Amino acid sequence: VLAGAALLFHFANGPMLNLIAQKLALGAPGREAAVTSGAIIVAQLATIPMALLVTRANRIGRKPLLLLAFAALPLRGLLFALTDEPALILALQVLDGIGAGLFDALLPLVLADVVRGTGRYNVSRGVIGTIQGIGGASSHAFGGFLAAEVGYGAAFLSLAAVGVVAFVLVLFAMPETRAVAASGTVRG
Repeated sequence: VLAGAALLFHFANGPMLNLIAQKLALGAPGREAAVTSGAIIVAQLATIPMALLVTRANRIGRKPLLLLAFAALPLRGLLFALTDEPALILALQVLDGIGAGLFDALLPLVLADVVRGTGRYNVSRGVIGTIQGIGGASSHAFGGFLAAEVGYGAAFLSLAAVGVVAFVLVLFAMPETRAVAASGTVRG
């Protein structure tokens, strides 16, 4: 379930920034490089509070935080489909920091929970990383094809739909992974 969710997440997330840069190049020539750079910086800055939030994962639980990360992704795709405004695009990149930043910070914890006691953390992390890479890399062709054939709005909406599938997978198929002792208190 975790591997499938990671694949879908990165498939949906991978091409969004490139597509928005292309969309800006068409609609706002001369500003696309600055807006793209700003979008990256905004997303990176938004990851800082997400990393701090993950320090509370033992108290809050991993699944609620995963759901927040997976909800930010389709919302971002939907909103990107609806705007061409550079300032709004920059603001929407906070959702990238919430989604990708939170997921990236949670992944080692969730994976450690899943493989605890098996001695297979490193190989599992390698497999998940490969799956994430395949999802992210393969999605560029998908998103680019849709943008060229039916437009950027359709591409963003399609990527958002994949993000919704990922969210639903986590919601219904991913159990809470944090360890709970017999007394009902959280371990770890």
